[in-house]
Amino acid sequence: MRILVVEDDPRLAELLRRGLVGEGYAVDLAHDGLRGLELALVNGYDAIVLDVMLPRLNGYRLCAQLREAEVWTPVLMLTAKDGEYDEAEGLDTGADDYVTKPFSFVALTARLRALLRRGQQARPAVIRIGDLEIDPATRSCRRGTQEVALTVREFAVLEYLARRRGETVAKTEVLEHVWDDTFGGDINVVEVYISTLRRKIDAPFQRRTIHTVRGIGYRLDAESSHA
Repeated sequence: MRILVVEDDPRLAELLRRGLVGEGYAVDLAHDGLRGLELALVNGYDAIVLDVMLPRLNGYRLCAQLREAEVWTPVLMLTAKDGEYDEAEGLDTGADDYVTKPFSFVALTARLRALLRRGQQARPAVIRIGDLEIDPATRSCRRGTQEVALTVREFAVLEYLARRRGETVAKTEVLEHVWDDTFGGDINVVEVYISTLRRKIDAPFQRRTIHTVRGIGYRLDAESSHA
């Protein structure tokens, strides 16, 4: 397993390198964000240990740029900040897990092993389907350069379909994922939201991305224009 450690503190970087080498990993070091980005884009690492506070390019931006480049190497983020918003920012930019400094090396390696077991999966921070852009972190939706205003529930339905893009999703699946167990309404409420989404994200832009699969459910896919 080959690991990239991006850490600007030379002493900590060397301690991490020695510890991980002792665990049997091959380790490369980078001491600033731009160098870390260069290495991560060129080499096929199994995981990246990434500090947040880096010179030249911080860890948040580095991680976001990797995901924008469709590099899905698991990222374990290191942060000296101890706050839930900092943790959320790291995860929202595409990190897979985080450890707050000071940390236990045993805990860090355990989290790293968990990421390596999980492997590389496409987990984009922003979902793009054609010219449709869905950002779960900010709960915003755009078609090209134009923002599309959605309610919380409309966004939840769209996000679920987008994460299952290309798959046929049953009405019951949408209902179970977007509404909680206390919902006692009709399953056809899903049709109402699908109809609203089509009016907002498709019709004004001459697009057809939400398809009905008769007798089953719906499928979201990129399509340039109405047939």
